[in-house]
Amino acid sequence: MPKKKISKIKESKKEKPESKKISAQEFEKKILEFADSGMTSEKIGEALRKEGVHPKEHNKKISKVLKENNKYINPDLKNIEEKLNKIIKHYEKNKQDKKSMREKDRVFAQLRIAKAYFSK
Repeated sequence: MPKKKISKIKESKKEKPESKKISAQEFEKKILEFADSGMTSEKIGEALRKEGVHPKEHNKKISKVLKENNKYINPDLKNIEEKLNKIIKHYEKNKQDKKSMREKDRVFAQLRIAKAYFSK
């Protein structure tokens, strides 16, 4: 029996957005706009890359810009707090869910440990 040739599916190349040249002031302004909407430094970096602006071209870290303007939020703490809030909200609706009660306690302990670690 002859083997059938499997046709290769053409992979669509992901086109990267053109790198935009913006000034350092515009770069910082964009970072602060994203920070005002509640984004952490890691999410701001992703959003900037989608727009075609790369932080490496400006030789300044996003977290440093946020710290200078007192808008820096530790992403690790924020993620744990959001997780805890979701679990608490779920537990209030579902009191019979004992696993979520245990998870709430575990995540709260994780948050307490992280706060102690980052406050040093």
